[in-house]
Amino acid sequence: MKGLEVRGLSKHFGGLTVSEHIDFDLPPGARKALIGPNGAGKSTFANLVTGILAPSGGSIRFDGRDIAALDEAGRVKLGIAKTFQITTLFPSLTVRENLRLPVLEREGRGYRMFRRAPGEARVEAEVQALLDQFELSALADRPVAGLAYGQQRLVEMALTLALKPRVLILDEPAAGVPSSETHLIVDAIERLPQDLAVLVIEHDMDLVFRVARSIVVLVAGRILTEGTPQNIAANPQVRELYLGGGHG
Repeated sequence: MKGLEVRGLSKHFGGLTVSEHIDFDLPPGARKALIGPNGAGKSTFANLVTGILAPSGGSIRFDGRDIAALDEAGRVKLGIAKTFQITTLFPSLTVRENLRLPVLEREGRGYRMFRRAPGEARVEAEVQALLDQFELSALADRPVAGLAYGQQRLVEMALTLALKPRVLILDEPAAGVPSSETHLIVDAIERLPQDLAVLVIEHDMDLVFRVARSIVVLVAGRILTEGTPQNIAANPQVRELYLGGGHG
């Protein structure tokens, strides 16, 4: 399995270049982080990979297949899923109902969301497995609106995992989460399936250094460097540009 392979990826908005000749690999089981200053082009890169934006040049391949012609929905079906910086949940529904919806939608049975019927045991078992994996069982029948923000982010991550992706892009998973709840996000990432390729786009360096095995630094739409957390923390350019002098 080759996973995700990006070569020479570029994106221009008129005369503005936001991504330039990016080469990037995300093989199965990878735990990679994408960091960089505001405006570096991190979200643009994620939107190009997921099909939200069309590239101006370069190629995106998944398991050797050119996926340029696939739109966002087509790439989700192929196994490329992305969470968003703002939670995309149904606040009036319970945690369980939120998680049931993508499971049923994946099977083309979304209209049966609120109906229990014979044969639904497998769906309910999958929903319960997600609740267990993200340690949400005790909150399963509470409306999402009543949860702490960190818990809502866990529900969103579980919802995305219900799509059964093979590539999971976590876009600022700790954004807006109080520091006292960040450990919930870290623990959830560490419990993700080992064969799932994970890309974390994040400003929280403590989270990045805890979950990533490889870090890519993006500056002005170009990759500055890529390396292990130890290499990145010791890189003088990175320390100057982004890490504010170092990382403990």
